[in-house]
Amino acid sequence: MKLKLLVLLFIYPAVAAAATDVLTWHNDNARTGQNLNEKILTLANVNSASFGKLFVVSVDGLVDAQPLVVSAVSLPGQGTHDLLLVATEHASVYAFDAATGAPLWNVSLLGTGESPSDDRGCSQVPPEIGVTATPVVDRSSGPNGAVYVVAMSKDSSGNYFERLYALDLSTGAELFGGPKNIVASYPGSGGSIVFDPKQYKERPGLLLLNHVVYTAWSSHCDIRPYTGWVMGYNETILAQVGVFNLTPNGNDGSVWASGAGPAADTNGNIFFLVANGTFDTSLDALGFPSQRDYGNAFVKLSTSGNSLAVADYFNMFDTVNESSNDEDLGSGGAMLLPDMTDAQGRTRHLAVGAGKDSNLYLADRDNMGKFNSANNSALYQELPGALGGAEFGGPAYFNGTIYYGAVAASLLAFQFSQARLASTPASSSATAFGYPGTTPSISASGTTNGIVWAAENSSPAVLHAYDAANLSHELYNSNQAAGDRDQFGDGNKFITPTIANGRVYVGTTNGVGVFALLSALPDFSLSAAAGSSLSAMVTAGQMALYQLTLAGVRGLSGTVQLACTGAPALATCTTNPNSVMLSRTSTASVTVTVATTARSTARRRPFLLPPPIRVPLTEVGFILLVASSILLFGPRATTRRRVAPALVAIFLMLAAIISCGGGGSSAGGGNPGTRAGTYTLSVTGTVAGSTSLTHSLNLTLTVN
Repeated sequence: MKLKLLVLLFIYPAVAAAATDVLTWHNDNARTGQNLNEKILTLANVNSASFGKLFVVSVDGLVDAQPLVVSAVSLPGQGTHDLLLVATEHASVYAFDAATGAPLWNVSLLGTGESPSDDRGCSQVPPEIGVTATPVVDRSSGPNGAVYVVAMSKDSSGNYFERLYALDLSTGAELFGGPKNIVASYPGSGGSIVFDPKQYKERPGLLLLNHVVYTAWSSHCDIRPYTGWVMGYNETILAQVGVFNLTPNGNDGSVWASGAGPAADTNGNIFFLVANGTFDTSLDALGFPSQRDYGNAFVKLSTSGNSLAVADYFNMFDTVNESSNDEDLGSGGAMLLPDMTDAQGRTRHLAVGAGKDSNLYLADRDNMGKFNSANNSALYQELPGALGGAEFGGPAYFNGTIYYGAVAASLLAFQFSQARLASTPASSSATAFGYPGTTPSISASGTTNGIVWAAENSSPAVLHAYDAANLSHELYNSNQAAGDRDQFGDGNKFITPTIANGRVYVGTTNGVGVFALLSALPDFSLSAAAGSSLSAMVTAGQMALYQLTLAGVRGLSGTVQLACTGAPALATCTTNPNSVMLSRTSTASVTVTVATTARSTARRRPFLLPPPIRVPLTEVGFILLVASSILLFGPRATTRRRVAPALVAIFLMLAAIISCGGGGSSAGGGNPGTRAGTYTLSVTGTVAGSTSLTHSLNLTLTVN
C-alpha cells in the first residue's frame, strides 16, 4: 500500500459536543438512513436562498461507496479535524476536512506493480474496479480508530486480488499486519467450493458486528461460475472467523443489494436479500431448503459463536420464475424497523425489503415465513406492486414512515399504524427518479425538522430535499439556483447522500459535492486586541507596538500565516508570531512591531575647494560640445588644434568638479532616518496553503 500524507490547506471547524458521526452505510446497522441529531439544517433554512453547494472535492475515480464522516480526529502535526472519508474505484481512500474539503491524507490500496481490476467484461462498474463497497469505521479500534475497506486489484500477470484493509484514521497507515487476502472454501457440490477473487466484487457495504467485519459478495453481470458468499473477519487481527455460502449445491445467489449493506440486530443476526439463484423448493422437516440453497431469499443469518448459519428466511411462492426472469429480490437492501406494537398489543420486530418485482415485503424477524409454493400467506405483510417500479437500493425510516424511491417512480412515503403499513403512500414527490431510482437519507432533530434527501442519477446530478411529512413539498434541489451555482458533477448510480453536522455529501463520478447553509464556511478574524489601538505615533528611532487578536469564525482552527507590509523606508514591520495554530475554539495574541531609524549627521571633511556647484550632466555635456567646436573649427583653428589636448583635459577636469563636487565639503555618510510623515501599514493573515481564505487589517503609523 502506498501512503501519502498531504499538506493541510484548510482548517478544521470546531464541532459541538454532540457532533454526529456516520460510520457505516446508511448510518446504523439497522440501515435506517436517519440522522436524528441534525441541529443546523431545518425546514425553514433548506432552500436555494440560504442553502447550496459549498465546494466539490476531487478524487481519482468513481465514488460508488457512501462518503463517511468521523468527527474530532486528531492528526499528527495537523490538529483536530472532522474527517470526510471517500473511497474510489481507483482503489484509493481519501481523508478530507469535512468542513472545508482540505486534503489531509490519502492512500492507494494497490500493491507494487498492481492496478485496479478491469471491469471483467461487465458494464456494472466500468471502467475499473477498486473500492465499490462502503467502508466501515470503528473509532475504538487501534490507537486512533480504524476504517475497514475491501479493494480489488490485479497484477501484470493477470492475477486478481480481493483484500481487506484496516487503516488508521489519523494517518491512513495500515493496521494489524494488513492487508488480508480474501480466500475461502466451503463444502458443496463436488466436495468443496473455492472462492475465486476474479469472479466477485464486494458491492454491499461492510458490516461491523460484535468486533467482526462482515463482507458479502456480488458477481460480475451474472457471469458464471459464481455463488453467494458471506465472510467474517476479526477486526483486530484480520483473521477469518466465519464463512457461509448461500448456494453451495447450486448456482448464482450472490449478495449485491445495489450497494446496501447487510443489516443486523442487537442479537447478532444479519439480514439481507439474496439475488437470483438456485432455491430448493423441496424442504426439510423444519422448512429449510433440502440442499441449503437460498437463491432469491430474504435471509436471517445467525452469527452465534462466529458460526454462520441460516436461522430463518422468507422466499416468494414464485421464486423460481422470478430468478429465471432476473426479477430477483437481491437488487434491494433490507432495513430493520424499531419495535412496534400491533393491534393485539404484541411487540413486533420487523424487517422490510423490496426488489425488482416492485412488491414491498414486510417480514417478522421472529418468524420470517419460509417458503410456500402456493402463496406468500406466511409473510407478515406484502404490498404487491406498491413501489411502482423495480427497487435498486434501500429505504429510509423516520417517525413511523418508510421512504422508497424505485426506478422511474416518485419517492414514496408509507406510514405505519399498529405495526402494519398503509397500502397506499401517504405522500409522493413530483419528481420521478430514473434508473436506478434513489436511496433516500433522513436528517432531523429528534422528531422535528425531518428532511428527506435524495440524489438523482442524471447529468448533471441533482440533490433533492423534501419535507419528510409531505414529499410533495420540495424544499430544495440543486438545479434551482441561477447560473448553475449548485451543480456538482455528473450523477452516479446507487449514490446515498450523507448528512452530518449541517452538511450534505453526495458522491459523483469523480468527487463528492458538499452542501450546507451558504454562510457555513469556516473563517477567521483579525482585530485590535481589547483596549489596544490600530494607530501609533513615534519619533524616528523609536518602535511602535500594536496588539492584535486572531480568532476562528464558525469554528475554524489550524495554521494562519501572518505578514506585514507597507513600512516606510528605513523602517521594518514584523509580527510575533509569524504563524499561529488555532485549535478549534482558541484565540491567539499577535504583536506587531514597527522599528524606525533615528536621523544622524556625520562630521564634515576639510574643504579642498568651495562647495560644489551642482550642474546637471546634460548641461555640462552641452558646454563641452560648444567649447570644443569653437576650439577646433573657429577662427585660428590651426593654432588651437595644437593646444587642444591640453584644453580638453582642462575642460574635463572642470566638468568633473562642476558635476561631481570636486573635493568640496560633504555631509559624508549621514543617515536621514525614517522620514517624518503618516503611513498606512497592512497586516495580512492567510490560512496555510489557501489563496482565498485571507484577511487584512490596516495600521496607522505617524513618525515625527
